[in-house]
This record gives sequence, C-alpha cells and structure tokens, in this order.
Amino acid sequence: MTPAPSTHSQRTHAQPTQALRRSRSDGATRTRAGLALATALLLSGCGSTLFSKPADPPTLFALNDSSLSATTTAVQPNIPANAAAPTLIVHAMRAASGYATASIVYARRANEIEYFNDSRWVQSPAEMLTPLIARALERTHVYHAVVRAPTSARGNWLLDTELVRLQHDFSVSPSRVRLTLRAHLIDTTTHRVLGSKDFDATVVSASEDARGGVVAANLAVQQVMAELARYCATQTSR
Repeated sequence: MTPAPSTHSQRTHAQPTQALRRSRSDGATRTRAGLALATALLLSGCGSTLFSKPADPPTLFALNDSSLSATTTAVQPNIPANAAAPTLIVHAMRAASGYATASIVYARRANEIEYFNDSRWVQSPAEMLTPLIARALERTHVYHAVVRAPTSARGNWLLDTELVRLQHDFSVSPSRVRLTLRAHLIDTTTHRVLGSKDFDATVVSASEDARGGVVAANLAVQQVMAELARYCATQTSR
C-alpha cells in the first residue's frame, strides 16, 4: 500500500511560493508608483520651461548729436590763404576698463560700477562716439577732410581719444551722468604730440532710471563734442 501524501508537507511548500508572489507584486507596485512620480515631475519641469513667459528683451538706447548744429562747432580757421586745408585722421576710440561694453554703467558708491539689466546701448559708447567726433570736426570747416582710421589716406594730424568715464551716478541726489574723454592730437610728420586734454561734462538726470540717464548722457555728449571740436580746430590751425 502506498502511503498518502502528507498534508503538512503540502502546506509547508505552498507558504514560500505565496510569499514570493506577494513580494514580487509589492515590488512591481512600488516600481510603477516610482515611475509615475518621476514622470509627473519630469512633465511638470518641462511644462514650466516650455510654457513659461520668456524674459523681456532689454531696452536699447543710442548716443547721438542731433542737437549739435554747425554753428555750435564752427571755428574761424587761422590758415594762410595760400595754404591747403589739413586732413585729420580720427582713430577709433579706446575705452577704459569697465566701459568697453554695451552695458549701461551706473554707480551707487565711489570706485564701484554696476550695469543695468534691462537697458543697454545699441553699441559700446566708444563705438558710437567715434563717428560723432568725426562729424563734429567736419562742422568746424577747418579741415580739407576728416577721415576715420583705418584708412590709406595720408593726414596732417591724428586724433587719438579714450573714453575715460560714462556713468550714471546715483550716489548723489538728484542723480547725474558724467562723461569724460581724453584726447591727444599728434603731428603725423614729426610724430610730436601737439596737445592733450581731458573733456568733462556732468548733466543732472531728469529721472532716477536708465532712460533719464540716457537723456543726460546725450546732452553731455553734445557738450563734449562741441568743446573737443573747437579745441582741435584751434590747435591744428595755428
């Protein structure tokens, strides 16, 4: 007679199998939950990136000489009647450290400069000022030609300029803009420095923001352009 299988033995083998199934089921559930959470977080991040409003572009400003008339810079040339009018070469303006940028500079404390985030120049001030200098010199009617370097033309004089400062100063009230240019006039034949001078203008800002500073900066530019043109014309026509 063959003995009947033990009921106790069957229960003993069934228990580990059921536990293993439950463990696998719990693991799969946790995996699905983790994947769902990761997917939700990923979609949330993508959504905020894809559908968030982009930052507004900065407002762009320019320097100009629109109010500078020919009568402002006209000079009676002291040139002999039988002499040819000289030609002046204008070098591209250099800029001091911190100012060779299209960022608009402001200051709240001495010896410290900052830049506006939402307002910029269309070009660096030095790039915008070079053609303004050439136009101001042409208006003096002293020169046969005013030519910007680089050029193959031969000139009698060379004008070298540097932007020393152009900043909106908020350390005083009302705030003001200060512009400082340094100029060197050079005889191209002898390479002698004919003259050197700093030109400085300070203009009170109409408002305590970048736009008010830009208006003041343009007024300062017009003052300095007129003074620089008269100085150069007087020096080179002696």
